[in-house]
Amino acid sequence: MDIEAPTALLGGLSPQAFMRRHWQKKPLLVRQAWAGATAPVSRSALFELAARDDVESRLIQQREDGWALRRGPLSRRALPPVSRPGWTLLVQGLDLHVPAAHELLSRFRFVPQARLDDLMISYATDGGGVGPHVDAYDVFLLQVQGRRRWRVGRVPHPQWVDGAPLKLLSNFEPETEWVLEPGDMLYLPPLWGHDGVAEGECMTCSVGFQAPAAAPLAHDMLQHMIDGLDTDVSERLYRDPHQPATDAPGRIPDALAAFAHDAVQRVLREPDALACALGESLTEPKPLVWFDAGTQLAPGVGVQLDPRSRMMYDARHVFINGESFRAGGRDASLMRRLADRQVLQATEVARLGEEARALLDEWACAGWLRPLAA
Repeated sequence: MDIEAPTALLGGLSPQAFMRRHWQKKPLLVRQAWAGATAPVSRSALFELAARDDVESRLIQQREDGWALRRGPLSRRALPPVSRPGWTLLVQGLDLHVPAAHELLSRFRFVPQARLDDLMISYATDGGGVGPHVDAYDVFLLQVQGRRRWRVGRVPHPQWVDGAPLKLLSNFEPETEWVLEPGDMLYLPPLWGHDGVAEGECMTCSVGFQAPAAAPLAHDMLQHMIDGLDTDVSERLYRDPHQPATDAPGRIPDALAAFAHDAVQRVLREPDALACALGESLTEPKPLVWFDAGTQLAPGVGVQLDPRSRMMYDARHVFINGESFRAGGRDASLMRRLADRQVLQATEVARLGEEARALLDEWACAGWLRPLAA
């Protein structure tokens, strides 16, 4: 991807210009960002996905007595008739199951993979929506079928509707509104209030991003660091052969406090521990993701990542699906190319060293990648 080249997807802006002018700063409406856009999945296929236990789905209805939320799996009988107005089906992670959705999401990889989350699709009957709300993350809203009216505005001090099953704004005052038709797209930075209502039957694709919170990220990284400790370090026991008798048994011994402090410092002193923990945390598969076992690669083939795989790298490591590997030289360059482009051609695979080629076979057997289609 040429990040300096203007693109219709961003209204004639280059990805570089978009990130500089709009990313986390202000909304952008793009008419015909994707000319001829169609839904990446049919209505019937979407309903089938919502019934699966490995797919996250939600049914949202606005009734006379308020909002109702039901989480999937959702059988077809659990969904209202399509002739009934005012309901919405949300299906998360469509890119993991539908190749066309994965291709759509890939067009937004001018944002680091560590921030890119998934593609959600919203199917709605006339009047359907999820109410006025804010998101903690950036979102691109691409209309792929029918029409949806969006009301948008800043919300400096969000207040919430009491007792609602959804986190709905009680003080939303829209500043502007647009009707999006197939191919139109709206970008919204975090914490901009928005309310989308279907005008007739419609589908909207949401390209979502993730913004890790500091405490959960630190917790996950520390767990990865602890899991990676050598046995002689992780199983070292506190000893106190010189502990005297005490008349203050409730007091924590200074030696034990020092032992605990040293234990934490040893974790942080492990070579590359923080870097590996971050990469492993960011590439950890989502809870509902699992892989089908594959087979070793045949000679002379290229490879492509499975859509469910998450692969990233830093200056010294390659990370994939929660695991880390040291990489250097030509092998590192080629592995980074696989992470960036999600494919390696047969000629590139042939240039890998023996250990790196063996890794690809392991990943193929685990279902993390597959032979590149001819």
